[in-house]
Amino acid sequence: MAVDVLAFAAHPDDAEITCGGTLRKLVELGRRVGVVDLTRGERGTRGTPATRAREARRAGAVLGLAVRTNLGLPDAAVESTAAARLAVARIVRRERPRVVILPFPEQRHPDHAAAAEVAYAGCFLAGLRRVPAGGPPHRPFKVVHAIFGQLERPSFVVDITAQYEKKVEAVRCYASQFGGRPAAPRERFGPSERVFDWIRSVGESHGLLIGARYGEGFFQREPFAVEDLTKLPVASIG
Repeated sequence: MAVDVLAFAAHPDDAEITCGGTLRKLVELGRRVGVVDLTRGERGTRGTPATRAREARRAGAVLGLAVRTNLGLPDAAVESTAAARLAVARIVRRERPRVVILPFPEQRHPDHAAAAEVAYAGCFLAGLRRVPAGGPPHRPFKVVHAIFGQLERPSFVVDITAQYEKKVEAVRCYASQFGGRPAAPRERFGPSERVFDWIRSVGESHGLLIGARYGEGFFQREPFAVEDLTKLPVASIG
């Protein structure tokens, strides 16, 4: 069965943090949803690949994912190589998503930025008949980027107020990354409650844009066609 929405992330836990509420909401709407982690996070300071794989399975269960897979690209060395793009194209052809969620293309962590580039290119290649990626060609109807921690103004925001607690629960599954010892004073991404303060802050700021308690913002590169201005979706509260 094809998935309706497929999210690509550089590391296990990235999808939960950036768009976990939206993924859970889609599941509650009856959609088949999947996540593809590009790396196992093997070069991270905390945890091991085996630990992070177990945590990813638990988090996926919390979100209700139908599919979760890992491409095994090298952590801290994700690059838009031909092999990496082809690996993404194979997954896209296999899962046949209608919508793909990618990381935001401009980020502090090099893997996150590279993941956006690799997955965007792979989605395009998947639609080319002569690309040797197995299976029939398939190209997603829409590709969007999850915004988290960037100052980019979202193209649209999803209200995740009802799913916020499930999002937090999914992130808490990654105890190796966000549990245990207190964070050092200058450790922005330490294994502490600080990450949950950050999640709440971003969720509230995006929610305010649409008059919701919590939201998740997304950016889309392409403009969309409109036939009737009176049928546009509800915009902001301004």
